[in-house]
This record gives sequence, structure tokens and C-alpha cells, in this order.
Amino acid sequence: MCGILAIASVGTAPLSLDERSLDRMRETLQHRGPDDNGTTHLGAVAMAQTRLAVIDPSEGGHQPMATGDRRYTLVYNGELYNDAELRRDLALEGVAFQSSCDTETVLHALAQWGPGGVDRLRGMYALALYDNHANSLLIARDPLGIKPLYLWEGSLGGRPSLIVASEIPAILAHPELSAKPDIEGVLAYLTTLRTSIGRRTMFCGVQTLLPGERVQVDLGSDRPTLARSMTSVDATERRDRSAAELAEAVEDSVVRHMRADVPMCCLLSGGVDSSIIATIASEHAGRLNTYCAGAREEGAAESPDFGPARLMAERLGTNHTEVPITGPQFLERWQDLVARTGSVISTPNEIAIYEVASAMRRDGHVVTLSGEGADELFGGYTRPLTLAQHAILAGNHNAAAFQLDTFAWLARTSRPAVLNPEWIPQAPSATGGEQLSLDEDPLLQAYREIWDRCVAPARAEEPLLAHMRFQREVNLSGLLRRLDSMTMLASVEGRTPLADVNIARLADGLPTERRFETGSLGKLLLREAFADRLPEQITVRPKVGFPMPFESWIGPAGGWLNEARFA
Repeated sequence: MCGILAIASVGTAPLSLDERSLDRMRETLQHRGPDDNGTTHLGAVAMAQTRLAVIDPSEGGHQPMATGDRRYTLVYNGELYNDAELRRDLALEGVAFQSSCDTETVLHALAQWGPGGVDRLRGMYALALYDNHANSLLIARDPLGIKPLYLWEGSLGGRPSLIVASEIPAILAHPELSAKPDIEGVLAYLTTLRTSIGRRTMFCGVQTLLPGERVQVDLGSDRPTLARSMTSVDATERRDRSAAELAEAVEDSVVRHMRADVPMCCLLSGGVDSSIIATIASEHAGRLNTYCAGAREEGAAESPDFGPARLMAERLGTNHTEVPITGPQFLERWQDLVARTGSVISTPNEIAIYEVASAMRRDGHVVTLSGEGADELFGGYTRPLTLAQHAILAGNHNAAAFQLDTFAWLARTSRPAVLNPEWIPQAPSATGGEQLSLDEDPLLQAYREIWDRCVAPARAEEPLLAHMRFQREVNLSGLLRRLDSMTMLASVEGRTPLADVNIARLADGLPTERRFETGSLGKLLLREAFADRLPEQITVRPKVGFPMPFESWIGPAGGWLNEARFA
């Protein structure tokens, strides 16, 4: 697991960026990779990486990594779960490996099979591969968006250029750039609590690659030419599965996600998802270390996660650690995380994730398994799906507006009450321009684009499927960004066996009624698949969503919130 960075300008003349500036940009990613780092200059391209050594911690995994003929150079952040299969195929084509690190597998896969080799990767990844012969850069992100990747385009040193990085601060650390707010991105955050919508972020000029997006960049012309393509996780056929088939697929995914050459543990909230993962991991790894975070203060009810997590830990015989969060601790950590990441938090639960990841790291654990993905893939959000069913039955055909307005944190119609006019696209502009209607809101337009991607391949006889795909694209990418940001800030790799491409395609091919029915707990087939391996208290437990009583904690924050600035 790593932090990656690439800067590229058109032509072949060396970059104007000096070594010290490149080091400063790389150092913003040091928490993502405290074990090793490296940089390389390749004429008009510079690449850098910070390494969290998980597979083959030897020097054989050092990055940037190049092929023997120096044609291809790779920086890669991720883990590959079909490493053995790909190495077998590459060996048959004459590739000789020098290490057991999966970075080398990815490098040779792309060198041997071209950009299409990305489609053969099963895992989480963000990568940049420079082809010295073709003077082109390939950048790609895994199909579920587990690993982040950001892109900036503009002029550097008077030349058309781009910067790619695992985190936005690495981009903004370039000496010619500074942080400027994207007003539409900030408004989108206030409404949705998501720090990016589609490709748009809260920072001017900085975009995020979409989950599954790969971009081939030609650096040989007057301007970087970007050719975009997508890797889909939509099922190619509608196919029902038995509970036994699903259990087998989930077990295969968990076991693959357990590969590590460093100590591993599990997040265990006592929900059905984390309990499934911890059960399988315990069966394959022996005595396991598990962790649960939650609110606990004197005179107040403790987090509803603690009790069920204890029940599962006792049943499995794990070494279990509870990480309590208090109100004062919440406020202190909130300010600290904003200062360290250079960004807002997307949900208050990020603080709990960071605290539990920090406890893991103090105990020597470098990798943790987590349960993200099951709700989006298997229909676990019962209230949103029930409301979507009602909207379908009522003939509501404006699905994008339904998704945006039904679940908004700040209603679009409430913006004039809480924001200055210059921050509201619906207000008259300073030059006396006409008001934008809510239907012209750029945020709604972005939701319509996402909806179109979700509904296009959806089965017409199952209208709820498009809503499930919408949750997968919007909700899941946000949750995975949250997990990556907070675990990596503590130098811990978070893995998500249920957010796996094979599991996603299996789930997408199921009839929707095998995942969700009105009045049910949701995740019907998943609960059935593990009913005989989990206590009944766990299989019938409703979703509680990592609860934190932040509403009662944020009162003292009013002063410094009013003084906060975008910088």
C-alpha cells in the first residue's frame, strides 16, 4: 500500500520542477507509506512513491519500478488478489520475476498486455505507468474506487502539464499551485456530505478519476491528449445464486484478501458484514485480533456496536480491543484531521475510523479487513430502497432529483438561508444575471449523469436495480474514500473483501428480490448464506451505521466553525 505521484509535461524537455520541490510533494504522502520512498526523473516526467510494505517487504518491492529495458516505469498503490493466476499466465509468456511483490506483477501485466491488462487485475489499485518509447502515461483506478486517484491539468513552467496523485495535498504542494475552492464542489458537499461528485472535487482544477476509469495520456503533441475508458462491474447476465454459492464466493474473497507478510487484524462492529469476515478470517488464520470503536462517556449509553461485537469476539475467541470515543476527544480530533488532510471530513464516523486504525497501528497491525460494500451490493439500505420503491410505484420518473433531494443534508432550497449570495448559483450574480432554476443546478446535472450510467444497463423489468447501482456508484465510493483516508493516515491498509469485483458482479446479476424486499432487513441472500455460521442475534440485527452521537457533541465547535477558512 502506497502513496503515488506523477508529474508530466508535453514534449521531451526536462521538467522545470527541482528535486527539492518533488520531495516536498512526495512527503505529503509519507503517512501512506512510511517504510520506503523513491523518486525518478524521466525527462518530461517525474514519478514518486511512498511505500507501506505489505507483500514482500524486501527491496524487491521498491518503487518507482521499471522493466529491465527501462521502457516502462510504474508507481502503484494497492493490492492484487489474483496475483498467483497472473504470474502463472505471465510466466507462460516468458516473464521472469525478480520478487514476490505484486507491484512487479502489475508492471509486467501492463508491459505485456498493454492498457487492456488493467481489466485482468482483481484487487484495489491506483496506478500510473509511463511508456518511455511512446511518451505516454497510463493512469487507472480500480472498478469500485477503493483506492483514490486525483488529476490536475494546466500549465507548469509555461508548458501544458498534468499531475496525478493519491491525495489532493500532494498536487497542491507543487510550487506553482495553490488551493482555491470550487464553489460548485463546496455546495455539493454541503448538500451531500461527499467531497467529490462525479469527477468534481472541492478544489478548483482538481478532479478525481471515476471508479474503474483509466486514462491514456499522449504527451507527444502540443497538449496532453486524454483518452478515457471504463472497467465495469455490471453483471453480463441475470443469474440467481444459491446461498451456498454466495458463501463460497465470499469465503474465496476473504481468503484472498488475507494475503500479507505483515500482521493483520479485523474491524468487528458486531454487524452481519464484519461478523462474516471475522468468522472466515478466524477459521483460516487461527486466533485473530479484532477491534471495535464507538462512543462511550460516563452517564451516557455506550455505542450499540460494543455489545454485539463482544458477543462475536467471544464466540470466535479473538483478542478483542474496544476503542472508546468521547465528546472532547471527537472535537479535538476533528480539528486535527482537517489540518492534517487539508480537507473536510465527509462523515463524523471518520474520526472513529482514524482512532481505531491508530490503535491497530500501535499494536503492530499493518493490515485490517473491513465490511464496506455489502449494503451497496446486496441491498442493505432498507429505508432508501423502500422510498425508491414508493417513488417507482408513484410514477416518479425524475430519479436523479429524487436521489439528490430525498437524502440531502442541506436542502438546495435552504441555501439562501445559510450561505452568502455569492456562494449560491440560484441567486442573482453580481452583474445582475438571471437566477438559475433548481432544475439547472450543476449538482443535479451531475446526479443526472451518474443516474444515466446506472440506468442504461439496468434490467427494465427490475426498476429498483438502477437505484441499487446508484448506491454502489455514489454511496460506496464515498465510504471507500473515507476508509482509505482514515486508515492510511494511521499507516494502516484497509481491505474490503465484500467490495470485490467478483462479489460485485455476482450481486449485480441477482434478481433484486434476492437482495431486498420491502419490510425486510435487506441483504437477504447474504444473511441466508451465513445464517448457520453466525449467532441469530447477529443475522437479525438491523443496520446501525457506525453510530456516533455527534449532534450532541458539536455545540462547542460553533466558534471555530465560523472562523474557518478555505485554504
